[in-house]
Amino acid sequence: MSRVGLGFDCHAFDSRRPLILGGVAIPGSPGLSGHSDADVLSHAIADALLGAGRLGDLGTMFPPDDRWREASSLDILGITARALRDNGCRIGNVDGTVVAQSPKLAPYRDEMSAGVAQALGLPASEVSIKATTTDGLGLIGRGEGIAAIAVVLVDQT
Repeated sequence: MSRVGLGFDCHAFDSRRPLILGGVAIPGSPGLSGHSDADVLSHAIADALLGAGRLGDLGTMFPPDDRWREASSLDILGITARALRDNGCRIGNVDGTVVAQSPKLAPYRDEMSAGVAQALGLPASEVSIKATTTDGLGLIGRGEGIAAIAVVLVDQT
């Protein structure tokens, strides 16, 4: 049986931190506020995977306590993938979209896809990362933060 999962995350900018998206440090832009490394793309993917596997959500599996303070979201993805496998699930593919007015992310897409794929134990061909803007609309358009949405396919064995 196949299951689809949908994940979403959004964080405000925090200029005291580096910007991490899909496990990649993006130079020249403020980072994001959050308990772990605030990687909205990895968080959206992890939440989608947890939903598809019926394993709860990101806040339940990775609560905002000291264990996860400053944690790498690629590590969170790896733990999520293991939990899915332990529950008889196989990840089919991942499609993620970063929603940001800036910075431009096209130069980093392949690196983000490769890092996410490695963390999940997938071939890079099964991970697609895209970016879009809001054409200046809303909190993202005003430069207040970045969001991400992800959809995944998981097969239950």
